[in-house]
Amino acid sequence: MRRKPAVAGYFYPSHSRELTRMIENYVESDQDRIKAKAVISPHAGYIYSGAVAGAVFSSVKLPERYLLLGPNHREVPTLMATYPDGSWETPLGELKIDSSLKKKIIDNCSLVEESEEAHAYEHSIEVQLPFIQYFCPAASIVPIAISYYAHFTQIEELGQAIGEAVLTEKEPILIVASTDMSHYVPAETAQEKDNLAIRKVEELDAQGLIETVRKKNISMCGYLPTAVAIIAAKRMGAKKGELIKYQTSGDVSGDYSEVVGYAGIRIY
Repeated sequence: MRRKPAVAGYFYPSHSRELTRMIENYVESDQDRIKAKAVISPHAGYIYSGAVAGAVFSSVKLPERYLLLGPNHREVPTLMATYPDGSWETPLGELKIDSSLKKKIIDNCSLVEESEEAHAYEHSIEVQLPFIQYFCPAASIVPIAISYYAHFTQIEELGQAIGEAVLTEKEPILIVASTDMSHYVPAETAQEKDNLAIRKVEELDAQGLIETVRKKNISMCGYLPTAVAIIAAKRMGAKKGELIKYQTSGDVSGDYSEVVGYAGIRIY
């Protein structure tokens, strides 16, 4: 089964040469790369969030295998959905589904189901893939889309299951959680609220992140996938998170009256 790109030509260029040139503009070659357990990366149109994604991917050593977590922006019946065996396609080529890692996660967590439908039009994971392919053309992936209706106990169960599965593998695996931060608020409000959520990620406090997002009404769309990543990374031995880059759409558009926030964070 092959998943065709849903937002090529919209969130990012649909032609490989143009897409590669765009990513090259966002890569920071002078970054000190470390071995990380997870990264948090935004998923807006590249013109707005590409610099943040480029910075965070440039800050870590990138392996050949990836576990990607993203929110499902649409109403779908599957609470936690991975993809059937096959591949995902972007303008830069195909990424194969890592069947063995996927099976371990499903075996460890009965909440995870295979669903083509849940991923059909969802962009949050798709927009991470060209950055991964730019650095690792032969990369394999396990994508998991998470519903907003998941409870903390379910988030915790998935995080632990992912951590356990990754620990049994000999090759390194990087977890990528996809999220944007505050949506359509003044830049000062976005930065103030986003800093509260970022601090919880840096402290590796998954439950605190969820509580802060809900209590402070922070419109961070991927806070549940981020919480899963924190729990999994801690199970894998992570000790801290570190903000690599933060900016808002206003830094590109010049309009700071109503912005979306983007954060790139590495967990190690």
